[in-house]
Amino acid sequence: MSPSKYCIALAALLLSGCINQPSGELLTGAVVNVPVSEIAGNHAIFVASTREHAADDKQVFDRGRSATLNFARVNVTVPKIHQTGQIERRKSGKEADPTKFFTATDAVGYETQPEFSKALTADIAARGGRAMLFVHGYNTSFDAGVYRATQIAHDSGYTGTPVLFSWASGGNTTDYVYDKESAAAARDQLEVTLRMLAQSGARRIDIVAHSMGTWVTMEALRQLALTGDRDLGGKLGDVVLASPDIDVDVFKSQMRRYGKPTKPFFLMTSGDDRALKLSGLLAGSKPRLGDYKNAGDLAEYGVIVVDLSDAKGGDSFNHTKFADNPQMVKLLGQRLRADDGFASDREVTDRINMLSGGLQ
Repeated sequence: MSPSKYCIALAALLLSGCINQPSGELLTGAVVNVPVSEIAGNHAIFVASTREHAADDKQVFDRGRSATLNFARVNVTVPKIHQTGQIERRKSGKEADPTKFFTATDAVGYETQPEFSKALTADIAARGGRAMLFVHGYNTSFDAGVYRATQIAHDSGYTGTPVLFSWASGGNTTDYVYDKESAAAARDQLEVTLRMLAQSGARRIDIVAHSMGTWVTMEALRQLALTGDRDLGGKLGDVVLASPDIDVDVFKSQMRRYGKPTKPFFLMTSGDDRALKLSGLLAGSKPRLGDYKNAGDLAEYGVIVVDLSDAKGGDSFNHTKFADNPQMVKLLGQRLRADDGFASDREVTDRINMLSGGLQ
């Protein structure tokens, strides 16, 4: 790539980001009291994070990297006016009004992994033995990751325990390199988190990973395979890789080491994902996995590829269709709630491809 094209691609990528929300406080300290009838849902999001504790308690965790895992549980309310696929967030300086915005009402920290595991085990048992782990992508502040995990859990109708793995993204568009290195530093701790979920009474663990978070996820799964426990003792459910920002050759290498999965991994691609096109330019004009056109080539690795190019996205870069397209996030929830998950290649491919043209 010529220097001029590189600069243009870099500038465009930095303007995009994965979540176009400013980094901000998660807790406000003052929440407007509202009638329960004005709240659509109340969600407890369990958090395992490689972020450092924030100096400001209202942030909970910041952009810094921690050498060890930190743990928390955040309670978030969703307003009755919520529109499926959206995250209604208050602007800086506005009061936390649960009737209008996603609102974190409180956060509980856990000093040790055993304390966290005890609370996690109790919640998983109360919710039928199911857990869904969400791994966010690039340019995601801690608060943005919490709200996205909440939105996915709420809009999908997921009834199990939602868990957020929050790695130390800088939460700024200029932190692409920092984020890539933070993602690399987090893979061992994601493996630890997955094992902890398997030991916390979960009979099925589903993974939903987005963008750069898909690379972290694949690395952790690869490491599990190297230890002979690639499916967590049969507890690994569906693995959803949404808009994966992974080099295609790297992904193939990861899958060769992992082996063909018992249940096919679910890969969401989109030909109009502008963020991935820009990432590909930065990578020497090599296509990213989420922008790869050869579904047949990937199928031999045990991957179901669903093209969402015709689906309407919620942002100008079409990078978060899996969560912000109302019909898509509902369909995702239907499949995750089913005992057999995504069941068969043919069923899920036919069903979603049939709908994709109408996902407006």
